Amino acid sequence: MRISSVTMFDQSTASMNRQQSDFLKVSQQIASGRRVVNPSDDPQAASRAVGVDQAKAVTEQYGDARTSARNSLAQTESILNSTSDAITSAKTLLVQASSDTLSNVDRESIASELKGVYETMLGQANATDGNGRFLFGGYNDSNPPFVKQGDAVEYRGDQNTREQRVDASRLMSVTENGESIFKSVPSSAGYVAEANSGNEGNVTFGGPQVSDVNDDGYGDSYRVVFNEDVGVPSGTSYQVQRFENGAWQEDAADLVETGEYIGEGQQLSFGGLNVTLEGTPADEDEIVVARAGDAPREPNLFRTMEEAIRVLSSPVEDDADKADMRNTLNTSMRDLDNSLDNILTVRASAGARLNELDVIDAVGDNRSLNYEQTLSDLVDLDYNEAISEYSLRQVGLQASQKAFVDVKGMSLFDYL
Repeated sequence: MRISSVTMFDQSTASMNRQQSDFLKVSQQIASGRRVVNPSDDPQAASRAVGVDQAKAVTEQYGDARTSARNSLAQTESILNSTSDAITSAKTLLVQASSDTLSNVDRESIASELKGVYETMLGQANATDGNGRFLFGGYNDSNPPFVKQGDAVEYRGDQNTREQRVDASRLMSVTENGESIFKSVPSSAGYVAEANSGNEGNVTFGGPQVSDVNDDGYGDSYRVVFNEDVGVPSGTSYQVQRFENGAWQEDAADLVETGEYIGEGQQLSFGGLNVTLEGTPADEDEIVVARAGDAPREPNLFRTMEEAIRVLSSPVEDDADKADMRNTLNTSMRDLDNSLDNILTVRASAGARLNELDVIDAVGDNRSLNYEQTLSDLVDLDYNEAISEYSLRQVGLQASQKAFVDVKGMSLFDYL
């Protein structure tokens, strides 16, 4: 077989190039710290690594979502804490205002303080997050959820709560809508009595007190209406009407109870409730006795504050004014208690979700560590093995270079 000089050169160059390629590949692996630098190095490991890397990126995105959710919930919890403090301050002022020793000027001063608390509550209700969105407007978060219309506050948000996916299987509410905070009561709230602000008499109420929860009428809402009646010795009778199908049942056949109103601590019993009445009512004066949150007395923290401010700002000039003040303050204090219970319930829910985020974070961190370990097993470099391979490839490259030099210096003419 003939071996030409060109063949020897070609074979030596190919061997040297192959050794240099293997050496550079190991060098690249050591420099990058990865065993799989190109997909061709290990197609199966490279394919699995892509899937694991994508799952790791999704986990990191959920981590960012939890950070955002935690910020919103923490701000919500902080505002609810401030609101509960404001309600406690308002209740303290109302207790102070209930004293008969105060003058009209004293009550007006308390009303001024109460207005400050009221404005604080309104500001808290229209709080925004760090992105300029209103926290308590639901998905209608670009405009203030609570707006003053005359002397009243209207809710302009929706009844939804913003949700955020904080994990693959968990969609979490990250805020509350304003209606669930400022216009709601807990399910355990009891009965509240309220005298009509247009009453012209001086009748006052005590209670209501629950006497029998097993009564067939317990849970319904009622209205006590007073009428002039020459047919009774006192000249005044009363009717107890039930609220059904969105209206008061005023027909004689539907009345819960009727009788003569005597006053002087007279106690009316109906629907498992007891209400104590004092004073002299005018014709068509009325007192509503309803479960907090029912249609006849829809809860509204701002309306409660407005009524308390109204009655304290008005001078007490006669018995009717005094009765209006006493009834309104009693009703307002019960409403404030219910509102405080509701806000504490909502705050507890926000705190529970914050705790849940901590648990999900711990699970997410463990999942990320598992992904990191899997990626390391698939594509990371074993430096001990790589350095040994590097030394071997270096020796092979040097040997091929030396062989090339030796072959280059050989000539068949030396043997002729």
